[in-house]
Amino acid sequence: MSFLSFPKRAIFANQNYPLHLALFFLTVLTTLWAGAFWGGHPVRLAPLAGMLKSLSVGIPYSASLLLFLTVHEFGHFFACMHHRVRATLPYYLPMPPFPSLLSLGTMGAVIKVKERMPGTNALFDIGIFGPVSGFAVCTGLLLYGFLHLPPADYITTLHPEYLSQGGIYTPAPTGSLILGKNLLWLALEHLIAPKNLPPMTEMYHYPFLFSGWLGSLVTALNLLPVGQLDGGHLIYAMFGKKIHALTAKTFLLVITLLGFPALLELLLTILKPESVSLIPPIMLQWSWAGWMLWVFILVRLVGLSHPPTEDDFPLNIPRKISGWVTLAIFCVTFTPVPFGIT
Repeated sequence: MSFLSFPKRAIFANQNYPLHLALFFLTVLTTLWAGAFWGGHPVRLAPLAGMLKSLSVGIPYSASLLLFLTVHEFGHFFACMHHRVRATLPYYLPMPPFPSLLSLGTMGAVIKVKERMPGTNALFDIGIFGPVSGFAVCTGLLLYGFLHLPPADYITTLHPEYLSQGGIYTPAPTGSLILGKNLLWLALEHLIAPKNLPPMTEMYHYPFLFSGWLGSLVTALNLLPVGQLDGGHLIYAMFGKKIHALTAKTFLLVITLLGFPALLELLLTILKPESVSLIPPIMLQWSWAGWMLWVFILVRLVGLSHPPTEDDFPLNIPRKISGWVTLAIFCVTFTPVPFGIT
């Protein structure tokens, strides 16, 4: 059966609904758990009433993050439906609340496309509808979070020690987790100029800001112009195979440069601590070791190349304009140093 005649109802019929639902409800539970933790109310296993009350604290974070993931993945799915490309419904990926890990409650969600892309238009539409839809949601979450900040004393309910010192530590104590700012965050921070905006060492206690920030980070990671990531689909559809290959190698080099100094610092701290001071501080300030994990994922798991579609042809003007807008979305959501330790 060709993709042109594959009926939409057959795409819906050929789904493993029990598995999709089970993964979704598990992810609801793990994101509620994570939201309660980040909200300052870690979940206790007993008694049941206390556990449910603790989990309820995580509802804003869980609902916000799942809204973002769902809209992103169904953006891809409905684009597949439009082009009669067989694909699965989203597989939600729960993350158990391991105490020693930075648990967000989920590793995201994915759909699986079951056949080769029929043409450049399908590749382009399926590639951008996810991140563009998700970007709209995470921007809305950030706007809501900026405009509906809790009172200034909210943070002292989570950190009573701030009362005795007259406010939040500035600078933050050594060892504090700090989240990086992207251009979207900086623009909203400047335009709205909200009162009581928390420092980036405390922002994860504010569920709408945190989930919106995570959504912008996930959007940028998906739009990395490498391999068959959403950004790779976009670059291939807009510029072709040669430009895609050049762009993929260029961005692989960029994230390697962003990740190597922090990785080197980590290795020297373990093997030769006295040599850490030789690394220029400016390099460490603009480095995140997690990028080296992404280099491994992109090279060994995702791959840098992109297969051709069944019919490669130039995009029309409206799609090219949409493509440039999506590249702008990548620029404003990309965070060079997403996580750091003060």
